[in-house]
Amino acid sequence: MSASDIIGDPAAQGRPMRRRGVERHNLILDSTERLLAATTDEDISLAQIAEDAGVSLASVYYFFPNRNAVYVALARRFNEEIYQRSILPPTDPEPQSWQELLAMKHKAAAVFQNSRPAALRLFLGAGVSVAVRNADFAGNARIAQSRARMFHAYFDMQPMPDLAHRLEIAAAAMDGVWSLSYGHHGRITDAYREEGTACAVTYLRRYLPEFLPRKPLTDEALAGIEVAPLTPDDTAPTD
Repeated sequence: MSASDIIGDPAAQGRPMRRRGVERHNLILDSTERLLAATTDEDISLAQIAEDAGVSLASVYYFFPNRNAVYVALARRFNEEIYQRSILPPTDPEPQSWQELLAMKHKAAAVFQNSRPAALRLFLGAGVSVAVRNADFAGNARIAQSRARMFHAYFDMQPMPDLAHRLEIAAAAMDGVWSLSYGHHGRITDAYREEGTACAVTYLRRYLPEFLPRKPLTDEALAGIEVAPLTPDDTAPTD
């Protein structure tokens, strides 16, 4: 067995995983996503997941001790997909204001989540566990750090060390509106998405000027937008 046959565990459970194991791990997550998208049943069991995936129940238990552990791993996978989309620079057309940049990014995020009902349910539904919520917070914190770098890539602005923290709070306000939309409509409607963006913009106006001059994009600035996955210490509350 070569080193290439062992790769990192997508569930971030702190142990290496053989390639075949990663494939089975992802198969289990695929089945969990299908079940969450297809039913409103809150009591999806590991046995149901195993049946849908076409694997033994023992195989599911090998990776996940309980259903919530599967949900957390799926939330982390959704977070990575959302993050990879969030760092794509909106260049066609380019945003001419920070408010427009936020609106464009929020629209793209809503389109993605509406296309993945299981993501809506995990992140915006009622009864979400603390562990899933913490995974969501970690993902949002990482996006906020990249979004702060994106602001500096597009706009001529003064240094603002706490910009990522402010963007994280603004995103939390937006998420609250999106949760309300999900509760009423089962999706993020355009009207609620716009209201969520309005909440985020209103909050950020406390710290950002109404107008930030645009500056030319550089390859160096765009390359610096991405950040590594955050650790628990990175997401600790700040005053």
